Amino acid sequence: MSIFLIFLGVIVLLIFWVISLYNRLVKLRNNREQAFADVDVQLRQRHDMIPQLVEAVKGYMQHERAVLTEITEARAAAMKAGTINEKIVAEQRLTSALDGLKVAVEAYPDLKASQNFLDLQNEISDIENKIAAARRFFNSATKELNVATEVFPSNIIATMFNFRREPMFDLGEDRTIIQEPPKISFS
Repeated sequence: MSIFLIFLGVIVLLIFWVISLYNRLVKLRNNREQAFADVDVQLRQRHDMIPQLVEAVKGYMQHERAVLTEITEARAAAMKAGTINEKIVAEQRLTSALDGLKVAVEAYPDLKASQNFLDLQNEISDIENKIAAARRFFNSATKELNVATEVFPSNIIATMFNFRREPMFDLGEDRTIIQEPPKISFS
């Protein structure tokens, strides 16, 4: 009888241990999703600012229609993205398009001196900084989830319940350019 009780106790402990690991994985996945929701708020603000920026630039940049078209298309794709992974890819494209605008603006001194453009540029720089902070928090939550899905013994539970490694919100090849602080020039 006592061996049966010991065996039953071990089984109960194992069940509670599995439940505990599963609940930890669920918590980490939810933390990652909440962290992306914070990033998403900042991305929406950026999406709302882009049409204003494009309108401010249109009158000056007659020869740079391709840059403005790419920004508009990238913004539309970013707004249509459904999953976190699709949004990450779309935002990488939008960031690259905005970088192209920054380069093109250098050729237009009148535009750079426009108060409306400067105000929009300052607001977008502020939003970009907020996005960077939210993205760091998201990547931290993603790292926690990824570690939990890969280390033993929680990797066994993760595999059983279809938890998997999730991608970071990486800036890809443009990382070194984007990590530099925005340069605002009045000349």
